Amino acid sequence: MTERDTYYLTKLRNVKKALARNGIDAYVVKTSAEARKKALSLLRKGATVGIGGSRSAEEIGLLDALRRGNYNLFDQYADRLSEKDSLTARKQGTHADYFVSGTNAVTETGKLVNIDGLGNRLAAFCFGPEKVIIVVGRNKIVSDVEAAIDRVRNVAAPINAIRFGLSTPCVKTGRCTDCNSPQRICNLTLIIEKQRTKGRMSVILVNEDLGF
Repeated sequence: MTERDTYYLTKLRNVKKALARNGIDAYVVKTSAEARKKALSLLRKGATVGIGGSRSAEEIGLLDALRRGNYNLFDQYADRLSEKDSLTARKQGTHADYFVSGTNAVTETGKLVNIDGLGNRLAAFCFGPEKVIIVVGRNKIVSDVEAAIDRVRNVAAPINAIRFGLSTPCVKTGRCTDCNSPQRICNLTLIIEKQRTKGRMSVILVNEDLGF
């Protein structure tokens, strides 16, 4: 294990404790393979599964595993899916048995911060699915909510806008200008401070850089 890995392992363990104090189950794993295995162990075979737009879940191979596995996956990113059918899949995902996603940021005090364009991911985080599974890379750890929002607007959002082929101002500047672009993806903000329902939300903290 490198010095960097050791440093982040301590931070991840501290975040795990903070999440637990906020009523959120958390697990610390060292690799993407371990993260994928842990996430799949939390899913019931044959269950309905919704997904958020998560590069982290994709990078650890979880999205492919869900597509190949014995699950009823509401996959808004399936090939050759029409815009209407993609929207339907997003709606179905908010009422699935499970919802799998990443998060834009997690604070050292155990708060999850996310900013969305449409909001289906935020809706599922709040209510609907009986269980939410969130995969988080060590690069998403920030000090507080203010730092989390800054990270989303000035790091995650510009990169995602590039990924989606958009022409928002942040694509050109690399910084948020609080734009009025019709393609704006920073429309809705959710801060999860506590989880009321015991066992509903599980966060898998990975000692690797994942997503944006």
